[in-house]
Amino acid sequence: MLHDFIADNRGELISRCRTKASRRSAPKATAAELARGIPIFFEQLIKALQVEQLSEPSLRQLRHGHEAALEMGISAAAYGRQLLELGFTPDQVVHDYGDVCQAVTDLACEREAPIATEEFRTLNKCLDNVIADAVTEYSRRRTDDESAKGAQSLNDHVGALGHKLRDLLHTATLAIVAIKGGNVGLSGATGSVLDRCMVAMRDVIDQSIADVRVQAGIPAKRRVISLADFVGDVRISALLEATVTGCIFSVGEVANDLAIDVDANMLFAAVGSLLQNGFKFTRPNTEVSLRAYGDADRVYIEIEDHCGGLEPGAAESMFLPFVQNGEDRSGIGGGLVICQRDVEANDGILRVRDVAQSGCVFTIDLPRHPLA
Repeated sequence: MLHDFIADNRGELISRCRTKASRRSAPKATAAELARGIPIFFEQLIKALQVEQLSEPSLRQLRHGHEAALEMGISAAAYGRQLLELGFTPDQVVHDYGDVCQAVTDLACEREAPIATEEFRTLNKCLDNVIADAVTEYSRRRTDDESAKGAQSLNDHVGALGHKLRDLLHTATLAIVAIKGGNVGLSGATGSVLDRCMVAMRDVIDQSIADVRVQAGIPAKRRVISLADFVGDVRISALLEATVTGCIFSVGEVANDLAIDVDANMLFAAVGSLLQNGFKFTRPNTEVSLRAYGDADRVYIEIEDHCGGLEPGAAESMFLPFVQNGEDRSGIGGGLVICQRDVEANDGILRVRDVAQSGCVFTIDLPRHPLA
């Protein structure tokens, strides 16, 4: 009987499995991997084969068969948990159990111990079951682990956001209390602190909303709008930030016949983020400019700063997540990625061009539409 053959040659079979694993190049296995999983599996395999191969099964034998199958499943699930904790992959699970089947078959041929068709079918069924159980448990644990990590990451992000907003709100409140006390005026240094806090809170909220929209995959709600009106709204919002940061801000004239089909809120956030980037990195007392114009069937919105130019390779890496260029490292470095996604959601293209020894130009390239 096959279960007798495996029981009698258990040590030899385990040794052969370890030898096969040590010679395997990918996925790389270790003796510890086999030592923790294969011996346990052999014990359960023998029990299952004993039950499967007993003739004229009674209710008692059927109950034992269920218990053996359940025990194998539990052992396989436990092995899956061990693999996850040790950093093994599902590939290694499958290879380990494949080695078992191969070792049993090879040794049976060498010892001229024929395996009956029914016994071989039983062996493969047992192998299939434990592979499925182990990989399923591995996948479940990995999913649970990733979900926990995702929840922790979200919790950290929300915590940082709340902390930043509370600090800004607290500072703004103190500034308002001082102004209401009559000892300082709105046009003084305390008023400037209040302005900075309000602008910073707006930026944090805008960035967070844009991030949520991107992560949630919320589709753009597009409509045809006047490019001149859109730039006018952007100008009003950006003037305050330019004043607070001490930057010169200029906006070029926009032709009245230009229109774009966009989600205005999405594009507004993208342009606003690019302007914030410009105010942040441009050199003191230099200009940040906004230009919008049409050319054939395209419309271009350009934001140019005077940051001194980009470092070699910076243009290629600028739109990668969490990459920051420049000395000011505030923020998480993901703003440009969100910007790019917002622009692409409106069928646009976001590009950056280096102006050597001067600064850089961000260009939003959008399809042109007739103005209703």
